[in-house]
Amino acid sequence: MSSSHRVAHRLGYLALLPFMLGALAIWLVRVDVRGYALTATSAYAGVVVAFLGGIHWGFGFRQDDAPPRLFVWGVVPPLVASVAQVMEPVAALVIHGMMLVACYLVDRRVYPREGASRWLMLRFRLTAVAALSCFLAAAGG
Repeated sequence: MSSSHRVAHRLGYLALLPFMLGALAIWLVRVDVRGYALTATSAYAGVVVAFLGGIHWGFGFRQDDAPPRLFVWGVVPPLVASVAQVMEPVAALVIHGMMLVACYLVDRRVYPREGASRWLMLRFRLTAVAALSCFLAAAGG
């Protein structure tokens, strides 16, 4: 593994900390501050979901004649995340968790076509932990 890939892996795993700490906090904090933990975890999840859409724009920008589906799908996650952000955090966390899974399922088809298959195992691991954290946080809310 190249050093840049190692950095990406480490940063990817580090990026799971807000998901895991948020889900844990929701179960451990006092009831009067639980809303803050829910809102913070949901906000972070929304940012990550939007980021996953942006990756598809990056794939499209690398090509002279990119398929429009890359750009179309690239705006779906941030649009869904923005709608979720104005909902109650418990509902938003469920939507964010479902979008994390949906993004991974789309990426399983797109990444091989774009020469990014080597990232799918990392994507799976990050998605599994992030989505589970969203669902556990929602259940605790």
